[in-house]
Amino acid sequence: MGGAVVDDGPTGIKAPDGGWGWAVLFGCFIITGFSYAFPKAVSVFFKELMHEFGIGYSDTAWISSILLAMLYGTGPLCSVCVNRFGCRPVMLVGGLFASLGMVAASFCRSIIQIYLTTGVITGLGLALNFQPSLIMLNRYFNKRRPIANGLAAAGSPVFLCALSPLGQLLQDHYGWRGGFLILGGLLLNCCVCAALMRPLVAPQASGGTESQAPQRPPKRLLDLSVFRDRGFLIYAVAASIMVLGLFVPPVFVVSYAKDLGVPDTKAAFLLTILGFIDIFARPTAGFITGLKKVRPYSVYLFSFAMFFNGFTDLTGSTASDYGGLVVFCIFFGISYGMVGALQFEVLMAIVGTHKFSSAIGLVLLLEAVAVLIGPPSGGKLLDATKVYKYVFILAGAEVLTSSLVLLLGNFFCIRKRPEVTQPEVVASEDTLHNPPVGVGVDSREVEHFLKEQPEKNGEVVHTPETSV
Repeated sequence: MGGAVVDDGPTGIKAPDGGWGWAVLFGCFIITGFSYAFPKAVSVFFKELMHEFGIGYSDTAWISSILLAMLYGTGPLCSVCVNRFGCRPVMLVGGLFASLGMVAASFCRSIIQIYLTTGVITGLGLALNFQPSLIMLNRYFNKRRPIANGLAAAGSPVFLCALSPLGQLLQDHYGWRGGFLILGGLLLNCCVCAALMRPLVAPQASGGTESQAPQRPPKRLLDLSVFRDRGFLIYAVAASIMVLGLFVPPVFVVSYAKDLGVPDTKAAFLLTILGFIDIFARPTAGFITGLKKVRPYSVYLFSFAMFFNGFTDLTGSTASDYGGLVVFCIFFGISYGMVGALQFEVLMAIVGTHKFSSAIGLVLLLEAVAVLIGPPSGGKLLDATKVYKYVFILAGAEVLTSSLVLLLGNFFCIRKRPEVTQPEVVASEDTLHNPPVGVGVDSREVEHFLKEQPEKNGEVVHTPETSV
């Protein structure tokens, strides 16, 4: 595979960390909100769809499952499209697909047609928006990237709190067909966000011409060399295990409360509490990660966030009344927000700017498998035991395992690296003190080398802690 890269962030251009980057952040906030909240928000139409087509709940639940599968599973396809055509064109097409799918769904006469329109077409459109928006955010922010990721990730709980009541309101006034049609119009805002993703260009030199950026070899459409990076492999395995249990508690917590005898309205309010805490947890986690003394250890902070989330699931399994579930949702919202704010920031730190477009696609593909396995496996366990406690214990164990995989893998990589690289460092020092005969060293080249090393293309040089 191969091909030239269009709009791939020229080498040697420093991330502006502001300016137009704030407009890019705003667009990423909206795209993240639509991408993560939309599969959950369409669930408010399920009862009317069941009545319309004479189907069961499991049949309608496939709509959200297909949406999520398309969002995660098409990661490599998005990577190929971005590396071939650039972020902005891909996002414009994705916005049109997302809108077209919902508009077409409003005219559907069977549930299979809704699977194809809302599930496949809209899901593909959201995927073509979500991944490129994160890539552009990575190019525009470097020093402020953790807080930028946290603010962008906050779009998910904000839109979830807004789209669910809006969907219910549209259904009450216009029915599910009118609601789908209006939501399709709203998704055209993805095209507006795509227009904000302006490619970075080389700054103009004093003579009025654009400065020439250093050339680099052409980039492949899907860079599989990331699998040679031990840090990426550890991250991918840990993230896949984490996703097995991460989304299970929000799916079952309302049913858990109803099983304890809590009224329906109070049970549904638990998700509101979780989402409200999540809104503030994500930017806060991003701000803390951006601190100079904390950022070199972002991988460890991410591992702690996963451990915190898994431990919360285990303690939540002991809840015996509504108060206990409220406390669980508060702490789950904090840990869930931390994970949401840190997961892509850590991946950016591990693989760097130029491999991020391929790395995120491959990670999302691996997570897609886990997304399709996690909640259904929890449902199977619930059907077999009829006890919600075991579902939360299973989810907590899976997330705790992922935190240990990331922590131990990171620790052993740090321990091994000095042993491998130390002879090369010694050799280079000997060479500096005793240069070969007949070889001169230009002081201007040395000065240029020292100035260039601390920062390349707006990227901070990664310590072992941030590179796994």
